[in-house]
Amino acid sequence: MSETQNDVVAADELFKKYQALKQEIGKVIIGQHEVVDALINAILANGHVLMVGVPGLAKTLLVRTLSEVLDLNFSRIQFTPDLMPGDITGSEVLNEKREFQFIHGPIFSNIVLADEINRTPPKTQAALLEAMQEKSVTVNGKQHHLANPFFVLATQNPIEQEGTYPLPEAQLDRFMYNVVLTYPTYDEEIEVIKSTTGNVKVQLNKILSGMDIMNYQQLVRKVPVTDNVMKYAVSLVSKTRPKTPLATKEVNDYIDFGAGPRAGQFLILGAKANALLNGKYSPDIDNVKAVAMDVLRHRLIKNYKAEAEGISIEEIIKGLL
Repeated sequence: MSETQNDVVAADELFKKYQALKQEIGKVIIGQHEVVDALINAILANGHVLMVGVPGLAKTLLVRTLSEVLDLNFSRIQFTPDLMPGDITGSEVLNEKREFQFIHGPIFSNIVLADEINRTPPKTQAALLEAMQEKSVTVNGKQHHLANPFFVLATQNPIEQEGTYPLPEAQLDRFMYNVVLTYPTYDEEIEVIKSTTGNVKVQLNKILSGMDIMNYQQLVRKVPVTDNVMKYAVSLVSKTRPKTPLATKEVNDYIDFGAGPRAGQFLILGAKANALLNGKYSPDIDNVKAVAMDVLRHRLIKNYKAEAEGISIEEIIKGLL
């Protein structure tokens, strides 16, 4: 078969694997379908995700379950005010031979859950975000490469702000998606209580390996995008920038700073992955719209007028769409 035919076969296989993935995750996670979709999409697009939600919405359980069905190594870092960069990256220690030996930190894993990332000072946040960008850490002048594939799934608690250090906008921009977790519906909550208060143990099947994921990441990159879809994504990002030719009245009134070029890159990559996960071989404008909220939510900065009038970022993005 030609390379194109091979890619079509791989795309069809991915669509089937995606259905199996959701079925396995659904054994443990009740509801949260949009969040699950966003996480799988980001992994295929080789991006990182920031999850925002109140405690008790199964953020940690979701990430752990995802690592199990993907057959990947998982580590969890609980961010606290006294956490140091070396606690994340690792450090060099003097061994029995009186030689310096590098001891790997928890960042050396396939999936890293950065729990309550805004609870640690900027210096420690920067150690994690450097690893996200460079896929390596440097200790005492020596570069150490991270595992491949490598994903950071960070969480933030939106209601408890005392003793927190919000991520600067430049660091927020490193995350492909900002996903908001909501409370379960009444029926979903009944299912959650039933499944978590009994003694039934769920056996999860491994659907994808690390090598599978890296192959599918290459497949996502190969997905063709038509000019009109590319122009739509770039126009959408341009509209978020106040005082520019494409900016809407709402953006000029309520936004201080819009999204940068990285937003356009993530819109296209996310749309490509979204298309494959929906059984299509090329994304259309609807696929861009499907990922736009999660891509743009943390890249637009409201002004005081928006705060005073109670205008949310989501409302502004919906207006642009």
